[in-house]
Parts: sequence; structure tokens; C-alpha cells
Amino acid sequence: MSDAQSEPPAVVRGADGLARPLWASVDPLLTAYYDTEWGMPVRDEQGLFERVSLEAFQSGLSWATILRKRPAFRLAFDDFDPDAVAGYGDTEIERLLGDAGIIRNRAKIVATIGNARATVRLREEVEGGLPGLIWSFRPEVTPRPVSFADIPTSSPESVALAAALRGHGFRFVGPTTMYALMEAVGIVDTHLLDSHRRGSSGVWPG
Repeated sequence: MSDAQSEPPAVVRGADGLARPLWASVDPLLTAYYDTEWGMPVRDEQGLFERVSLEAFQSGLSWATILRKRPAFRLAFDDFDPDAVAGYGDTEIERLLGDAGIIRNRAKIVATIGNARATVRLREEVEGGLPGLIWSFRPEVTPRPVSFADIPTSSPESVALAAALRGHGFRFVGPTTMYALMEAVGIVDTHLLDSHRRGSSGVWPG
């Protein structure tokens, strides 16, 4: 059997007749996320701060783990209100470290608080604040992947975005993490061409 013949299918057609990538077909939670949220534009400050924070916590873990803990994260971090999180101190750090509902990683918790403070500062430092900065790195073209292997894990724009955010005091914002963010919030469209979600964001044509 050739390599091409032994490769898994690029998309899986569900019982509802809709074609999705394998990762979005193995768990109802991931399927719902893929069908309703992943790749759709997020342009508000609070929404983007949440996504930056969750992408940082996801590093080294599965996205399904983060989605299952997302309600607890929202409760623990005041719904990711940057002004509220920016005011956290030692008392809140200890509270978060004792919260079994979230990822209890001190470095990531401290970074999230620092990133909230950086988000607040960006309102004065960059036109449009955090949304203006992140969306300024939208590329001129988006990938058109036929298979999962065609999807990049970083790009010149994600490298530049990571550097820009670090320059403004953000942490846990490496190029790979930022590319995942760009995929999740619609800045690039990496839906497979055969997926029923391709082109659904309205940012890019199918």
C-alpha cells in the first residue's frame, strides 16, 4: 500500500452529513467548538484577551482539556475582564493556585495577570489597543489546505505578532501559539478545503 493510500482521510463526514477534520470529529465538545466558534472573527478586547490567555494555558496540553475547563477559567479570571485581572495580586495568585478547576501553573497564571496589565497599557500605546495590534498582522493571503499536513504551524506574520506582543510586555506568546490564535479568531482560514466550515468566517473567501 502506498503512503497516499495509507494516509487517513483529510475530512470525516459525520452522521449529520457535514465534513470536518478528524480532530473536530472525535469529541462532541470539539465538534461544537469547530462548528460554531473556531475560525470566526473575534475583534473585541475582552474576547481576544481570553483567547490569548487560553492559548497560553493550552501549551503542552490538548485543546479539549482547555475547552472542558473554560467555564472554570472564566469564573476564576472574572470572565477575562482585562481591568479586573490587571488588579490581581498575591492573594488572587494563591486563590488561582488552589483552584482545581483550572490549570494550576504559577508561571502561566502570573503571565496572564501581566498580560492583562499589558492589554490595559495597549489602549494608550497602540491605535485600537489589543484588537488593533493583533488584527494588524492579518496576511494578504491565507492557506488553502487540502490535508492537515498542508497547514502551517507558524508564519512570518505570527513571528512578527509574537515579537510585537513581547515588545509590549506580553509573555507566553510565541510564534506557534500566536499562529494558533490567528487560526482561532479568523485572521487566517486554515479550514480544509473540503470542510463544511471553509470560508464561513466572512474574512476570507472559500
